Amino acid sequence: MDKIKLTYFDFDGGRAEPTRIAMSMGGIEFEDCRLSFAQFAEMRADTPLNAVPVVEINGVEYTQCNAMNRFFGKRADLYPTDPWQAFLCDEAMEIIEDTMHALIRTFGMQGDELKAARIDLSNGIFLRCLKVLNTRLEAAGGEYFADHRLTVADLKVYLWVRHLKSGALDHIPSDLPDSIAPRLVQHMERVAAEPGVLAYYAGRAK
Repeated sequence: MDKIKLTYFDFDGGRAEPTRIAMSMGGIEFEDCRLSFAQFAEMRADTPLNAVPVVEINGVEYTQCNAMNRFFGKRADLYPTDPWQAFLCDEAMEIIEDTMHALIRTFGMQGDELKAARIDLSNGIFLRCLKVLNTRLEAAGGEYFADHRLTVADLKVYLWVRHLKSGALDHIPSDLPDSIAPRLVQHMERVAAEPGVLAYYAGRAK
C-alpha cells in the first residue's frame, strides 16, 4: 500500500480540496497535512516549486493539483476512461485553474486597488469562465461535466462556485453565478448532496 501525504492549507477549499474529497470517496488512505499560512512561510523553500499542494507518495514529493486530481481520480473511479470524456473533464478543471491564477494576482492588494481588480475579475475572466462552464454543462446533459457521472471536474467546479457564492471574496458579488450561470448553481447543489461529498464533510466536522 502506498504511503501518501497531502500537504495544503488548513481550510476546506482551494486547490487540494478536490483531491482530498476524491481520496476520501475512493477509500484511499492518506495523511491530510494542513498548514497555517505561517507554517507554509517557514517550509515554503523546502517544497519542489515553493508552493502547495504537494503530495508525497512513498517518500517522494510531487506537485500540480490537476495531475493529483487525475491520478487519484482514476484510483477512485472519478475520472473518465474514454479519451473524449477525459478531455471534457480536463478542460473544466483547467478553466478553474485560470480563474485561480487570476484571483491570486489580487492577493495583497488593498482599498481601491483591490476593488478595481476584483471588479475586473467579475466582469472579465470570471464572467467568461462562468458562461463557458454553463454552456459545457448544458452540452453534457446538464448534470455532470463528463461521462454522465460525477468526476473530479465536478468536484473542482463545485468548490469554485461555492467559494464565489460564499461572499468571502471582497468586491465579488455572491450572486454572480446565479445571474450568469444558473446551471452551475444547480450543479453546485447537486454535488454538495452527493453521498461521498456529504460523508467527507461529515468526517471533517467530527
